[in-house]
Amino acid sequence: MATYAGRVDRDRIEAESKWEDRDLPATMNQFLKRTRDAFPDRDAFSYQLTSGPTDPKETLSWSELYARTCQTANLFRSLGIGETDVVAFILPNATETALTLLGGSIAGIVNPINPLLEPTQISAILRETEAKVVVTLKAFPKTDVGQKVAEAVAGAPNVTHVLEVDLLHYLTGLKKLIVPLIRPKNPVSHSATILDFEAERKKQNTTLDFADSEGDRVAFYFHTGGTTGMPKVAQHKYSGVVYNGWLGKTLLFDEKDVLICPLPLFHVFASHVVLMSVIASGSHVVFPTPQGYRGDGVFDNFWKLIERYKVTFMITVPTAISALMQRPVDADISTMQIAFSGSSPLPVELYKRFENTCGLTIVEGYGLTECTCLVSINPPHGEKKIGSIGLPFPHTEISIRSVANGKECAPDEIGEICVSNPGVFEGNTYTEAAKNVDLFYENKFLRTGDLGRVDPDGYLWITGRAKDLIIRGGHNIDPAEIEEALAGHEDVAFAGAIGQPDAHSGELPCVYVELVAGATASKDDLMDYAKKHIHERAAHPKYLEIMDELPKTAVGKIFKPDLRKSAITRIYNAALSDAGLDAEVVSVIEDKKRGLVAQIKAQDSVDQAKLSATLGDFTRPWENA
Repeated sequence: MATYAGRVDRDRIEAESKWEDRDLPATMNQFLKRTRDAFPDRDAFSYQLTSGPTDPKETLSWSELYARTCQTANLFRSLGIGETDVVAFILPNATETALTLLGGSIAGIVNPINPLLEPTQISAILRETEAKVVVTLKAFPKTDVGQKVAEAVAGAPNVTHVLEVDLLHYLTGLKKLIVPLIRPKNPVSHSATILDFEAERKKQNTTLDFADSEGDRVAFYFHTGGTTGMPKVAQHKYSGVVYNGWLGKTLLFDEKDVLICPLPLFHVFASHVVLMSVIASGSHVVFPTPQGYRGDGVFDNFWKLIERYKVTFMITVPTAISALMQRPVDADISTMQIAFSGSSPLPVELYKRFENTCGLTIVEGYGLTECTCLVSINPPHGEKKIGSIGLPFPHTEISIRSVANGKECAPDEIGEICVSNPGVFEGNTYTEAAKNVDLFYENKFLRTGDLGRVDPDGYLWITGRAKDLIIRGGHNIDPAEIEEALAGHEDVAFAGAIGQPDAHSGELPCVYVELVAGATASKDDLMDYAKKHIHERAAHPKYLEIMDELPKTAVGKIFKPDLRKSAITRIYNAALSDAGLDAEVVSVIEDKKRGLVAQIKAQDSVDQAKLSATLGDFTRPWENA
């Protein structure tokens, strides 16, 4: 495992060479080939469909991974994919998912898409990226991915071919015989040609049939997480991806390390931070189950999987840590050295509980899709400031800018976090030109939309999202203040604070809470606790709701648009009822220009003028359904 102790090492690394002068691969093919040549017979990639510690697994060496990646790239070229053409995939984790990610970026531009999105969203992304080839699942029990994609492709006439991945070949015994009998039907309503991914891949040569790219280019389209609205599509170059991998090799991993990563490969955390670091270092990565941490039995078997693979480095997120802390450590995890947590800030109490239980250090990092990912890290072997997201990586500059006027903030002053590093595609971050307007300061620093501060020691602290600010009568309230306070309660697993509509103040703070298993705290208990521990009176929540589980993205971030939709529905329906109007909110939709829009169904007898007057007091738009 590489050693990185923070500022001294960062300064030393930066002094060694300018980024542009480093001897680094220029393309994904060169990147993979270097590692294949260095470690041909070492284990590179392992996958198992089910979570049991003795269940069947598939492991590829670096030679095998490179050969299959070349076959995949050749397959895409045979279907008309050139360097500027797009291969999209809507897949859970599997070996084929990694092959598509890597092979698609060699043949053309690869566009991973979250399988949890709705067909309309998937279709919109396919049209935006003009994808020609789509790789997805063949219909399989307990998943509707294939069916959703068939519907999405029907709305994307640019798609010419659909390649289906059949998970059946991962099964053994009785299950392999039963699945074909119970496999759901997948009605097709599009005109794209459907082919079997594995059958077509195996027809291809194991070396490239075409000339590799001559140098750096856009090779990845990643849609944003969508925690604040409809996804946008960010463009990533080879150089940005190599930078992320180089950081992993330089600061964290070497060829002797084994990483376990139950996170989705359609997200930059798993693909760019983990997989590219594995490629750069020649280490071994394990992906358990199609759904990762969400897979059946993964949390129950997690420590046993660490023992099985002799894992040295676990990749995790706060929601997963919370779930793991509700289970005993029931296996030998002595090979483990460090846990790396990302996606959102880790509550201090959860941090302490994990380290005390497992005897492991947690390293927190920060990144975002628009930067190809990595931005900062709490040094694994240096000073860690719990609650911070550490020091900027080598060759990364951070600028904190005033939300009001864009001026540089003083140390410890909260503003918008802006980033410049080799992962930032200056000027052309998004595929939609309009999304790039006012996205940079000085044509260099990308505006992240995250709020934070840099302390006098240079450590970065994230305090929330600019779009998440609760604006109560012109007063800005950081939702993190509410969330962190409630996270200190022993019964609280997670808290998500938002601004609910208010006719007088514009917004009022409200919070949704998920309890730990077996917790007994009531709504009143938590409201009393919040009032005692939230020091700013204006930030005291006016509404608190306990949910069985907070809505989350695939990498564990609380999905606040769903919370906002719930609040809009609740507040608007109460206003309509109080006004004596026979009308209700039937849905809240996302509109690219207007944001969240409440759709109202009213009886014919309802006075439309009174309806407009009732809902006109709120800032959120509405329309008749």
